[in-house]
Amino acid sequence: MDRYARWNTLLEILAETGRITVEDAAERLGVSQATIRRDFDQLSQQQMITRTRGGAVAGGISYDLPLRYKTARHVEEKHRIGTAAAGLVSPGQVIALNGGTTITEVARALATRTDLVATPGSTGLTIVTNALNIANELIVRPHLKVVVVGGVVRPQSYELIGPLAAPILREITLDIAFLGVDAVDIKLGATSHHEGEAAINALMAARARKVVVIADGSKIGGHAFARICPTDRIHTLVTDQNASKDQLRAFEEAGIRVIVVLNGR
Repeated sequence: MDRYARWNTLLEILAETGRITVEDAAERLGVSQATIRRDFDQLSQQQMITRTRGGAVAGGISYDLPLRYKTARHVEEKHRIGTAAAGLVSPGQVIALNGGTTITEVARALATRTDLVATPGSTGLTIVTNALNIANELIVRPHLKVVVVGGVVRPQSYELIGPLAAPILREITLDIAFLGVDAVDIKLGATSHHEGEAAINALMAARARKVVVIADGSKIGGHAFARICPTDRIHTLVTDQNASKDQLRAFEEAGIRVIVVLNGR
């Protein structure tokens, strides 16, 4: 388990329990107590936790962990989901990508698709995004036109949010909006932990002919604080085998195309 994976696990434990000792953390993660002490010290320096004698307590931890600590979650599933979602894109389209680890995998899959390169007399793929990390990865690809909306950066997700992003989004039209979400439920729709992200994502959805929700199975059937869009705005749901079959059946019965990526494929 690498450092960020350990940090992610420690933060999740603290978010659930409120405190943990060095001994308990070392046993649960299968590493030495010296390693845990270094982890605690580094997390404390970043003001993610509060050190105590012999352990640590939760200190201002948000349930919505920063993006760099989420990369260790469901890595293989997200990679496969991203590849499947990228397969829905055709040359010449204008698409939107919001932020998040799974959407980043969509962007990486798109970047390696040679069939999206513009040919004489045709237009290449245009990608509109409010995620700085995604824009940074894509701008080195000459066959992609990258449009970045304005706004204020939210450090947890690297997404641009706020009213400065809205004017650009209101002036464009999209073929597909690919939206990574914190949860999606048949009754509540697609949701996000942060209201600022939800507002921009909702605007992307409103400007798109099709909305494709990207979510690993752990997010199906859950809910978060702010709604992005209702279920009837979702055209396609891309997820993995870890999702509840009953939940997926409900989405299909609502007329939503469900793409399930098989584990290990």
